Amino acid sequence: MLAALPLLLLPVTAYAALAVSLGGGFDNIFAAARLSAPLFQLPTRGGGSWPVSTTDLLLAVAIVIAFLELIKGFDDRRIAVTNHVLSIALFLACLAAMLYEPAFDTSAFFMLTLLVLLDMVASISMTITDARQSSPF
Repeated sequence: MLAALPLLLLPVTAYAALAVSLGGGFDNIFAAARLSAPLFQLPTRGGGSWPVSTTDLLLAVAIVIAFLELIKGFDDRRIAVTNHVLSIALFLACLAAMLYEPAFDTSAFFMLTLLVLLDMVASISMTITDARQSSPF
């Protein structure tokens, strides 16, 4: 059953934990400012510096996880169907959080929601394509 869980649940849960733990709970309208505050700065070759925030790191991890999710694939179709259902549920939960909770109406959470949507569509498309290719007709 754990194999069917969408991996993008990890960065979405991490974002939710960070947004809520920064104070103010789900109604925290300052979550975006706190999550986008620079954690550290990396010097660049041109003499400038690149400020790296919590949301930058979270999105970078989410992109890597989305890539791993796409190449993961499933041998068992029951696991694939369960994964699709859970991916749809995750997308709907992200969409609802973005629409109704101030701590989630940020560009970073929008990007996470977009990654969840693209992962969902891509995995369902790959399953349909695989089913067509393995069909005897």
